[in-house]
Amino acid sequence: MASASMPTPTPTPTKPKLHGRAFYESLGSPKFVVAPMVDQSEFAWRMLTRSFLTPQENEKLLAYTPMFHARLFKETANYRNAHFQATKEEPVETPATVADPSNLFLDGNPSFDRPLFVQFCANDPEHLLQAAQLAAPYCDAVDLNLGCPQGIARKGHYGAFLQEDQELIYNLINNLHKNLSIPVTAKIRILETKEDTLAYAKNVLSAGASILTVHGRRREQKGHLTGVADWDYIRYLRENLPKETVIFANGNILQHGDIEKCLEATGADAIMSAEGNLSDPAIFAAPPPPGQEGREYWRGVDGRGGYRVDAVFRRYMDIMHRHVLRQEPPKRRPLFVVGDDEAWLHDTATQDGDHEEGPARKKQKRDGAAKPSTSPNITAIRPHLFHLLRHFVSRHTDIRDALAKTNPKSSANDISGVEKVLDIVERRVAQGLIDYERTGGKSIEEEEAALKPKPKAQAQATEALPLKEEEGESKENDMDPEDDPESSVATVRACKRPWWVVQPIIRPLPKEALAKGSIRLSKKDRKKQEQAAVAASAVATPARESTNGDSNGSNGLAQTIEKDGGIKEPPIHPEAPEKTAEELVSG
Repeated sequence: MASASMPTPTPTPTKPKLHGRAFYESLGSPKFVVAPMVDQSEFAWRMLTRSFLTPQENEKLLAYTPMFHARLFKETANYRNAHFQATKEEPVETPATVADPSNLFLDGNPSFDRPLFVQFCANDPEHLLQAAQLAAPYCDAVDLNLGCPQGIARKGHYGAFLQEDQELIYNLINNLHKNLSIPVTAKIRILETKEDTLAYAKNVLSAGASILTVHGRRREQKGHLTGVADWDYIRYLRENLPKETVIFANGNILQHGDIEKCLEATGADAIMSAEGNLSDPAIFAAPPPPGQEGREYWRGVDGRGGYRVDAVFRRYMDIMHRHVLRQEPPKRRPLFVVGDDEAWLHDTATQDGDHEEGPARKKQKRDGAAKPSTSPNITAIRPHLFHLLRHFVSRHTDIRDALAKTNPKSSANDISGVEKVLDIVERRVAQGLIDYERTGGKSIEEEEAALKPKPKAQAQATEALPLKEEEGESKENDMDPEDDPESSVATVRACKRPWWVVQPIIRPLPKEALAKGSIRLSKKDRKKQEQAAVAASAVATPARESTNGDSNGSNGLAQTIEKDGGIKEPPIHPEAPEKTAEELVSG
């Protein structure tokens, strides 16, 4: 805690507060934006993303902090210190005129973590202003989250659940615009119509937002209902808002090639990536030319490639050592490429099985003085690695188990267990590369062939009802999934890479998730569907009673009661919160 006697930094002439496009241009007109992600866009991950860019590309990158709760940030020192490490010895305690250069630490450090926007969720203008004043010396702007669709945001009345209260949204933004020393920005989701979305955007901008980020999905599009973002809405805003409006587009950015597609389709000034960045922190970096891959980038016989998971994992750990723990990383052998000496693969001193850490609680008890880590960078390690290695551990399940046994946040920043997992990952990747080279790429052909389903195997959402299929009624069953706009098969195939390459996690589209049983219709929506089906069949055949027999439909989906209607999502597994209980499509 900062003491009362702590010297106040000497005020220095501050830069004039810029607004709108002038502010955006002062940042270098960034084109790439790391999205604000709860507990996932922390300092170390931002640094990892920046590490793949050239100095010229880095000038075009803007990053956001994770979303912080404004009232907790303002009132609770422990909350601030556990989420925002802008200073070293003296944590952020009171608003400062300027940051003390000698005390700067990680978040917002001008030497390596700028430009940076700090994002808050809030529903009280004064709480938001006071929280923003604490963060202002260490960032370039403060962003208001108006897009969080999760249940906790509904209960707390913030994020996307403020969109019905446009007056409150105006007051939240306007209070910062008038009283904060740095600009305010906002991130919204689209509404039901383009016209409503345009009115929403105009309200946010008239309140004083310098930059508008638009997520092309509605509030209910989350989890298995995420679906595809609608770029047309963003294009509509671009064409109907003043030309000087700065717009960031968010949604559908899975690979590097999607960036230019989105810029062209939406007319946005920059592209924001969330899940695409979590799966591949190098998403903003242009792939190296053929023949210049080096050791970190892999390219297959078909010309497709990406950064190796062991290379990304290693970079992440090196950043953790150098910046977060302030120590030199362990000495590492060069990343393996085919043709290198393979003797180390057979070193029995560090074989795969030697990665047990033991129960975390017992180990902490033995250590005695060990205290749980409060660093947001340490606590994020395992969730990040489970996401980054998703395709890898689907094949190497023992590594998933080994990673689950590590618990760096409970052992005073001890990441030695994670280092052991990295060693195993490097060995598996090396063996995969050897097998690929030995077989001329055929070692993964079976996986690729298994990915392509038969056209008729594509389940239909309407199968949830026991309706008789009339002849010629469902010819769409014969549609190739790659041509079906409601199928994710084509996207999965386009993004698929060998398991040793970082790649996006493709969620099933809602229709597919419903057919697979990953989501279930609520009682309210089942009744609507039954009524519509009965009405449609009444002309040709007598309506079938929906109350005799199985009221849950022919596929046995359980009936659920959901207060908000719509679809009920599967629960999070209590022992593995990094993953949902249902598998996402991963090839």
